Amino acid sequence: MARVPLILDVDTGIDDSLALLYLLASPEAKILSIASTAGNVPAAQVAANNLAWLDLCGRPEIEVTLGSPVPLTDPLRTTEDTHGPQGIGYARLPASNRSVSERSSARAWVDIARSRPGEVTGLVTGPLTNLALALRIEPALPTLLHRIVVMGGAFHHPGNTTPKAEWNISVDPEAAREVFDAFSGAPEDRRPVICPLDVTETIEMFPEHLRRLGAAAGSTPDELITESDPPGTRSRASNPVIRHLSDAIRFYLEFHRDHGQGFLAHMHDPFAAAVALRAVDFRTRPATVDVELTGTLTRACTVADWYGMWGRPFNADIVVDTDPEEFFTGLVDRIGRHARRIPLG
Repeated sequence: MARVPLILDVDTGIDDSLALLYLLASPEAKILSIASTAGNVPAAQVAANNLAWLDLCGRPEIEVTLGSPVPLTDPLRTTEDTHGPQGIGYARLPASNRSVSERSSARAWVDIARSRPGEVTGLVTGPLTNLALALRIEPALPTLLHRIVVMGGAFHHPGNTTPKAEWNISVDPEAAREVFDAFSGAPEDRRPVICPLDVTETIEMFPEHLRRLGAAAGSTPDELITESDPPGTRSRASNPVIRHLSDAIRFYLEFHRDHGQGFLAHMHDPFAAAVALRAVDFRTRPATVDVELTGTLTRACTVADWYGMWGRPFNADIVVDTDPEEFFTGLVDRIGRHARRIPLG
């Protein structure tokens, strides 16, 4: 199996956590470094979450870097109401005794891309701050990287932060514009692949998926979450990965329910991880993507020119279709098998 060298840039985050576990469970994924971006929670908490998940899964050798504590121009906004006070819902992971890398996230992007030109895929599931800073250091990143996959934006779909803006883009719209501009005119096989809300909000996780994950991991008792459970009910799963993951995702289920979306969770970031590995079928359309920075009602809105009306070259391939059930079948199988190998405790 051909391995995919990866730089992850995340703002962990409940769905980022599931994405990280999905990649750790995927034999074709070779994670070279994990950048911690301020977004769902502050950057230092993101790094702590990344280190803790790696410890739990027995992967302490993977580098975790600390990114910029703030966006390029705006004050940082975080979303603990969506992801919990520590970014991982009700989960309480043992704190790691390891430290982050001495090099910054932006520096890691540059060093790794320079050391393996044309080989490395970047996966960004948080704001694009670190990548924008890396591009300021090394403008040749669009040709040094194999490709980037970005979870962000909304095109023919409402925003989830404002009526027109998606969260990752809205935290740092200036960074998003810098990144998309940098890839203007990139060769077709180097254009960023964007996973927008249009598709990621079809990736709906239900309690049944968690039951299936527990069963695949051999965890006991059955991982049964119901809408009638008291808020904050904690998992009793024997498997630590399933237990902590279930506690995180329960919070996310409750959040979506409380906001009128049903007892489900949109798993944006794990889908983007599957796209980075090409482990799921998906369809894309090329477009020129830009980000609105000055609109009173539309700041951070992502705009796609599908037909060349601006007279500018395409700079992205936007995912427009996939099979959610195929994705979840693969996710349950991968994480379930991986969790079976984690010592109980």
